[in-house]
Amino acid sequence: MQAVAEGDLDAFNELILRYQDLAWKMAYRFIGDAMEAEDVAQESFLKTLEATRRYRPTATFRTYFYRILTHLCLDRTRKKQLTSINDIPEAMDPSLSPDESLIEKERRAQIRTALDALPPNQKAAMILRHYEGLSYTEIAQILGVTPKAVEGLISRARASLQARLPHL
Repeated sequence: MQAVAEGDLDAFNELILRYQDLAWKMAYRFIGDAMEAEDVAQESFLKTLEATRRYRPTATFRTYFYRILTHLCLDRTRKKQLTSINDIPEAMDPSLSPDESLIEKERRAQIRTALDALPPNQKAAMILRHYEGLSYTEIAQILGVTPKAVEGLISRARASLQARLPHL
């Protein structure tokens, strides 16, 4: 790392050759996706290169590199959770036939699309009220508005949803 800090890119290539398999394997075990693991491994080398001037050999390079790699894996996992939260399926009624289940799934997808088109405060108010079952007062506290404002948000959201989903 000291040679890399002095501009020796051959030394950096040597680090890559030594640690690329380790980086990919760890990222793959952590993330479970080969392509994402490769991205994280590459990013870990870029972060290491960016940090060469700050590197202090208080620990082994391997420990230092693992720290960078682990933080990147954690960040990627958090981002993945945030982006996939809308993909959480709602439980289907087991008494529905396969045809009815398919119709219900399509209906829910249409509602999700319509909800996604609402302004953020209206969407939040509708989800908190109809999916979470919160009162207007609770929603007002969460959104930082008055209960009367929540009533207006929900009223406008319902009108918008009714216009987008007249068949439902």
